[in-house]
Amino acid sequence: MKLQNQTAIITGATSGMGAAIAKLFAREGARVVVNGRNPERGEKVASEIQEENGSAVFVPSDISAGEGNSLLVEETLKAFGGIDIVVANAGFLGLGRITEISAETWHKTMDTNLNSIYYLLRSAIPEMQKQPRGNIIVNGSIAAFKSFPNHAAYCASKGALVPLIKQIAMDYGPHIRANLICPGPIDTPLIRDSAKAFPDPDRAVADAADATLLKRLGTPEDVAGAALFLASDDSSFITGASITVDGGIMSK
Repeated sequence: MKLQNQTAIITGATSGMGAAIAKLFAREGARVVVNGRNPERGEKVASEIQEENGSAVFVPSDISAGEGNSLLVEETLKAFGGIDIVVANAGFLGLGRITEISAETWHKTMDTNLNSIYYLLRSAIPEMQKQPRGNIIVNGSIAAFKSFPNHAAYCASKGALVPLIKQIAMDYGPHIRANLICPGPIDTPLIRDSAKAFPDPDRAVADAADATLLKRLGTPEDVAGAALFLASDDSSFITGASITVDGGIMSK
């Protein structure tokens, strides 16, 4: 029960890594706010947590705009009275080279992967400062450090998170810790979508697994375990860090 009596907002929590983080946090005692745009999937995740005697509510909102984030914070306060942890997990994969990607896709990628962090934390941090301590975890990508074919907007949006998390840690420490998780190839629908940028998508996924030192794709639970570590007191002397969860790809 490493998160006993703490309230956690988790965006993009209706599937994949976000859902795994929500379920693990609930098992560790957190009151969880499941956020996403798909009501059916969101209610399912919240119900599964409740069936395990966990505490969870689903709050639908589009966090790519300011209003969605303000609503998310307001509904969290109504449900649980405070905010201790924010996990900014929602993401969007906009594919294309600079000369090919549409302005709409470029802006949607930036709004979801980068601007949403600003909107959410602008609303959430003042509430987190009312608690004994606060914890911010952003889910980034090894695309912050490594280029991929036809991933211009995605790599740019994830790369910006590295200095941003350092700035947040500086500006709001010591009361609030802030860290970035940078997953590598994780077995979620996102990696299948990302592989479409390659000539042979199935081969690209297989090659991604083989490129890891552990010779496998990561699981959503691998990322959830890292998020729990960063959210708990086990990492009490870690802030402003970017931690790769990539099976060793970036170690080569």
